[in-house]
Amino acid sequence: MEKFRKEFPVLRKGIYANTAVYGLLYESLLDWRQEHDLDFLIYGSDMREKSLKVVSDTRSAVANFFNCKRNNVALVNNFSTGLNVLLEGLGQKKKILLIENDYPSLNWGFENRGFDIEYLQMTATIEEQIKDAVENKHIDVLALSLVQWLNGFAIDLDFLKALKNQYPSLIIIADGTQFCGSTTFDFDNSGIDVLGSSAYKWLLAGYGNGFMLFSDQIKDKFSVNNIGFNAADGDLGKMDAVRFAKRFEPGHLSSLNFGSLKFSIEYFERIGMDKISEHNRKLSKYAKGEFQKLGLLSDEVVGRKNHSTIFNIKANAATFQKLIDNDVFCAQRGNGVRLSFHFYNTEADIDTIVKILKTDK
Repeated sequence: MEKFRKEFPVLRKGIYANTAVYGLLYESLLDWRQEHDLDFLIYGSDMREKSLKVVSDTRSAVANFFNCKRNNVALVNNFSTGLNVLLEGLGQKKKILLIENDYPSLNWGFENRGFDIEYLQMTATIEEQIKDAVENKHIDVLALSLVQWLNGFAIDLDFLKALKNQYPSLIIIADGTQFCGSTTFDFDNSGIDVLGSSAYKWLLAGYGNGFMLFSDQIKDKFSVNNIGFNAADGDLGKMDAVRFAKRFEPGHLSSLNFGSLKFSIEYFERIGMDKISEHNRKLSKYAKGEFQKLGLLSDEVVGRKNHSTIFNIKANAATFQKLIDNDVFCAQRGNGVRLSFHFYNTEADIDTIVKILKTDK
């Protein structure tokens, strides 16, 4: 991964352990974005067909990258917008299962609409709790983040697939914003019905782009009335023939923003998602071991076999400031400091952070 680190100028300033806040811009993407806007500057409206092709190609790239049927991919500006459109089409009588302190844009979408909601606390046995609730509380919809934003807690994907097989009528909605791009993912074989994600974090695609992935069955579970001329591909005769995923795209989409997503997907493919996945798995294991030695992790994280590359360590404001003063990019979340690592990080980065933390004891 060392050769790819050269593309990220921020890494020359310090240790970037803040991808959970914002994924880094890299030089080759910047070059593409500048070329795109230069073409727009020179060609004006003659760019229209090229722009439409960029958006269309982005849809194909997302579909291939996550193994989702192309017609089941919606391109959205961010996860929150996509989820709100979706929930407008969900009947109010549904019973929802959420996780306490999950990402606000996920939970608020349900809470603000007055659904009957059950909540679970995040513990090391969360999957067992979910299964028990689905079995005994007549849950219609399970909605959760695949990786929790506060502490990096990773939901067992095999569990979700088995749960869907056992309860095929259960609607599973997942937020992948803190997950997509950190490891390989096969949507069509996941058991998840809807996966939405903003792409400015782990996919490194900048603001203004994201996607929603849908299973074949889900269109019969929602009544989405969102529509616009773009949803009909600019065809006056297709208002009544707009497919489910296109209802999330009523207006024109930015070829700069979504072209950036396509570029990043291709960039990840050049590196190799298998290599990124394995690198991040090793970083997670190494960081967990080092932070655990210092007694900085919660019991629920320590009790898990697998974890993401996001860690919320026990640290006060003074420790946070010490990390910042030592050029570690990180964030205060909850009662601790959140550190998040991606493929451009190394075990040496973690060693340096651990050394700083030890001097604070």
